[in-house]
Amino acid sequence: MMRIYYPQEHYDPQQRGALFPLLKAFIKAAGFTDTQRMALYQLHSKDCTFVKTMEEAELVILTMSWNYYQKHHCMPQAFKLLQAAQELNLPVWSWNEGDFGVKVPVYPHLTVFRMSGYASQQRLGHRGMPVFISDRFKEDYGSEQADYLDYSALPQVGFCGQAISSQSNACKEVIKIGLRNTLSRLGLKADEPQALLSASYLRAQLLRALQQYTGVNCDFILREQYRAGAKTAAEKEESTRAFYRNMRDNAYVLCVRGAGNFSVRFYECLMMGRIPLYVHTDGYLPLNDSIDWKKHLVWVDYAERAQLAEKLIAFHQALRPEEFVALQKSNRQLWESQLRMGGFFKQEYHKL
Repeated sequence: MMRIYYPQEHYDPQQRGALFPLLKAFIKAAGFTDTQRMALYQLHSKDCTFVKTMEEAELVILTMSWNYYQKHHCMPQAFKLLQAAQELNLPVWSWNEGDFGVKVPVYPHLTVFRMSGYASQQRLGHRGMPVFISDRFKEDYGSEQADYLDYSALPQVGFCGQAISSQSNACKEVIKIGLRNTLSRLGLKADEPQALLSASYLRAQLLRALQQYTGVNCDFILREQYRAGAKTAAEKEESTRAFYRNMRDNAYVLCVRGAGNFSVRFYECLMMGRIPLYVHTDGYLPLNDSIDWKKHLVWVDYAERAQLAEKLIAFHQALRPEEFVALQKSNRQLWESQLRMGGFFKQEYHKL
């Protein structure tokens, strides 16, 4: 059982999206049941005890995201909590949300969970966190178990999403990032500097290269706009269904960073029991000290992206048919056990 202290007075219900993810499972409206909590978060009320004083705790959680404290000029509140926890020699969990992390102070017992960022910068205490998603396979197909595809002679790759081959659009994206970086380095913006890279153009380049390679079967739905420009609820739902149909029908799925240096599609692919064709752009991956990620996906370093098709084919040809199916099952099981909210935070807590 996790014994947790968090400052309740920090909670801003108008900014619930910035609440530390684990706390979202427990700060709920009256009448929310444990059955609902287990279904949504894979957590039971008995998994956590929330104590009233820091002295009673084994773990301290900074209630809101660092982005929130920066934006709302509440950094002194956060610093005060960190100092008090340091005096008691207690670990503190916090998180950096969104596409662009903000600058975070260094404290000896502070963990900063994040989806975005650059692992090679080796920021003290920063750790990868999954994007927490619902079990769409169960929702759409009414099944507890994903279905798995049989081995085929050629690897079948899917992709449904935004990919823009326009160089002028790529230049605009890079200029925008450059301006944001300049403001950051001048101390006029809290965002961390980002790589000068157009993610939508990168995706378009990689997809084109795969399409031109005869040893790969491609099933791509390319969008000029996010969600194909869907505006109504019905249009958004149909674009989502098309996205998951494409993923269901293809064993491999190209997973590349978006505006932030992480891929939501990566976790959606694992959830669906598929194999990420993952282009590593120096991002954080969760639990990388206990998960051997290269056993679960086709790993292609950004510097080797020109060899994307060759690496995919070599990976596919090295698998026996039964191993191919077993890998899909293993990926689904990995998501279920360690990349949903309950499983992930229990794993991290055991490492304290």
